Amino acid sequence: MHFAAELINYILLFIALYFEVFLLITYFETRKIERGFGLLPLSEKLPSVTIFVPCWNEEKTICKTIISLLKLDYPKHLLSIFIINDGSTDNTLKVIQKFARNKQIQIFSKENGGKHTALNYGLSLAKSDLVGCLDADSFVHPQALKRLVVKFQDKEMMAVTPSIKVHEPKNIIELIQKSEYLLGAFIRKIFARLNALYVTPGPFTIFRKSVFEQLGYYKHAHNTEDMEIAMRMQKNRLKIGNVHDAFIYTVAPKNLRGLLKQRLRWSYGFIKNAIDYRQIFFRPQYGHLGVMILPIAGFSLFTSVYFALQRISGWILNGWVRFVEWHTVGLSWPNFNFDFFYFNTSIVSFISVIAIVGFISIIIISRHLTQEKHKIGFDSIYFLVFYSFIAPIWIAKALYKAAFAKTTTWR
Repeated sequence: MHFAAELINYILLFIALYFEVFLLITYFETRKIERGFGLLPLSEKLPSVTIFVPCWNEEKTICKTIISLLKLDYPKHLLSIFIINDGSTDNTLKVIQKFARNKQIQIFSKENGGKHTALNYGLSLAKSDLVGCLDADSFVHPQALKRLVVKFQDKEMMAVTPSIKVHEPKNIIELIQKSEYLLGAFIRKIFARLNALYVTPGPFTIFRKSVFEQLGYYKHAHNTEDMEIAMRMQKNRLKIGNVHDAFIYTVAPKNLRGLLKQRLRWSYGFIKNAIDYRQIFFRPQYGHLGVMILPIAGFSLFTSVYFALQRISGWILNGWVRFVEWHTVGLSWPNFNFDFFYFNTSIVSFISVIAIVGFISIIIISRHLTQEKHKIGFDSIYFLVFYSFIAPIWIAKALYKAAFAKTTTWR
């Protein structure tokens, strides 16, 4: 039994280390392709763009979201903003009516049907070359749209994703998410280089409108329509890119309960969409996405739960041994004298240390890409200390719900 557990640990750690090294090598091999924070010159006329802002009970943030869109550095005659009130029951409609006289803005109201129906309502009315969505709790950097539009000089580019950062994080939960989002910017950049992006985030991914004319509109997709449309695009071999310095700022859950609910929806959505698009897995015709990225993403769900259970069982066993010791010989304080002779020199320990060093390297690179001031911040420390304890909670619950055909809610 002990040998089997050790063997599983070796395999899992090797896969994790291999993937880490693969990401780092890919980054260093491709970093010269796209450099810098500035704008590349556009070789042709700027395209027209329509941004949809679906909102349901967003009275606290919607005003700031709209103002950030109006501050975009983009020709006003080429940018339309559709505010779509999805049956809000608070003062959202009253707040957005303040912008009714602005010529760039059109306001629509419909019965509540979910975010995907609001987006589809906007798509049915849009006449622009490009379309995108901005969640009503997110805000855009003034240069974000121009930086994203540059990518469409590539005629094969069908969608471009931004980098998302947490807006003004204050407490530990928000700071953990800040570090997670920064890591996401690094990973999204690498996946784009591999043509392996499987999520087009709700906050400000920009599409050619022809994508929806070709593939159809958004689906409910287990409350993760932004993941489903990306997988649908990948299945049809449509190219998805990324601009790591096109920044979007989102309001993150402020407490553990809100975080668990949001991540449960994301993890559950990934599992269900992965099942719906299982034909992509392990298929060489889908490149890195099919052969490596999606399988490892699915694999990581199980490994995180496995290591969490192993850690908990280790604590229980340790506690039991201490209890028996105390019951037998009485309470005694442990001896903290350090001796290299007792240092754990097993292969698992060395692989674990190398994996941790590699992960910290990725954190530093991700902070550089997203223009954070410090190489390591308190958010990174909180992430390293706490994330592996809380992530298995929502992952285990998502696996349970998917296995027993249960559903999740948006909020």
